[in-house]
Amino acid sequence: MTEEELRRAAFGDSPDLDVWPALTAPSPRTRWLAAVVLGGQGHYAAAATVLDALRHDPDPVIASLSLSTRASHHRQLGAHHLARPLDGAALARAGQSGEVDPDGIDAAGARADALLGLAADSLGAQRLNEARRLLARVETQSWRSEVRKGWVTAEIELASGQAHAAVTPAEAAHTVATSRKALRHELKSALVLGTSLVVWGTPDGLNRGRELVECELNHSAANGLQPLIWPSALVLAGSAPTVGSVAIEQATEALSCVLRRADPVSRQVALDSPWVPTGLLRSGEPPNADPQTNFLTD
Repeated sequence: MTEEELRRAAFGDSPDLDVWPALTAPSPRTRWLAAVVLGGQGHYAAAATVLDALRHDPDPVIASLSLSTRASHHRQLGAHHLARPLDGAALARAGQSGEVDPDGIDAAGARADALLGLAADSLGAQRLNEARRLLARVETQSWRSEVRKGWVTAEIELASGQAHAAVTPAEAAHTVATSRKALRHELKSALVLGTSLVVWGTPDGLNRGRELVECELNHSAANGLQPLIWPSALVLAGSAPTVGSVAIEQATEALSCVLRRADPVSRQVALDSPWVPTGLLRSGEPPNADPQTNFLTD
C-alpha cells in the first residue's frame, strides 16, 4: 500500500479504504496514516496499539502527531481528562521548523494539532476563556489545520451560547474541506456547520442545517465512519421529530459499534463520561449522561 493511497484514505476521497496491511509497514509515517484512517472508521483499539508505539518514535513530528491523534480518539469518547496530558506532550515534542508537508505532516502541523487539541480539552472541561487563549496561539499553515481550527472555533462559540458566531468558522471549514475533496473532513465540517445552523435556529438556517446533517449522516454511514454517525443522528433526532426514532436507533447502533472496537480503558471511560448521552447506552450499561450534552468536540 502506497503513501499516496493512505493519504487519500486519511485526508482525501477514500476514507473507507482497507488499511489493515499498512499497520505493519516499516515506515512510521505509513503506520501513523493507517492509524488515522482506522480512527476515522472507529477502530480505536487497533489505532491505539499503533499510536502508543509511535509516540516514542525518534522523529518528533511523528511522535507528536501520534500523541495528538490518540488524544483526539479519547475526546471522541468523552475522555477530555485523558486527552489533555497527551496533547501537552504532543506540543512539547512538535518542534518549530522543518520540511513543509501539504497535509500538515510537519512540525507546524503537529504544533497546530497539539494546540487545537488542548483548546478542545479546555472546552470539554468548560474552561472557555482558556480554550480561546489556546486557540489564539494556533498558526494554520496547511488546509488540515485551517479546517480543524474552524471546527474548534465553532464549537467554542456553541459552548458559549453564541450559535450565530459559530456559523462563519464552520462555513469556512466546510468550504476548505470540500475544495480539497477531503471527504471525512468535509463530512465532519458539514456536521459542525449543520449543528451550528440548527442551534442558531433561524427558519432558513434550520432547514439548511437539517439537510446538511442528514446528507452527512448518509455519506458517513456509506463510508463506515462510525464516529460521525452517532452525533449526526442525535442532531437529527433533536431537530427533526419525524426521523427521531430512526435516528436514535442509528446513533445507538453506531456508538455500540464504536465501543466494541475501543480498547478496554477507552470503553470504560466512555461509559462513565458525561459526554456520552445516557439514552444511547445499551441495556445493562450504566446510565451517566445528559442527552443534550455537547458531543461534537474533537
